[in-house]
Amino acid sequence: QVQLVESGGGLVQPGGSLRLSCAASGSISSINAMGWYRQAPGNQRELVATITRGGSTNYADSMKGRFTISRDNAKNTLYLQMNSLKPEDTAVYYCNARVRRLTSRYEADYWGQGTQVTVSS
Repeated sequence: QVQLVESGGGLVQPGGSLRLSCAASGSISSINAMGWYRQAPGNQRELVATITRGGSTNYADSMKGRFTISRDNAKNTLYLQMNSLKPEDTAVYYCNARVRRLTSRYEADYWGQGTQVTVSS
């Protein structure tokens, strides 16, 4: 089994900052790409940012310059620093990881349960 647990969500005022974390645990051999996605009520889940094991990053256009994705491979932990938050950033944020388990030669995608981010005055 592999578990992804997000933390760090909450209520913040417009212009404020939050830092999300996602800790992966379980029977993990290696983690390849990791990413953050979000889903607002009535909307489809959308990409926020991804990061490779080597640290190459990719961002959705609306997050560039405001959000920073990073990871600590030694801790199997993913981060998302969110600055200059806007009301339209309100959503449930999900962590994703492509994991090779100790008992498998193949990789599979795993998701966390999500953490709520609400940007409101």
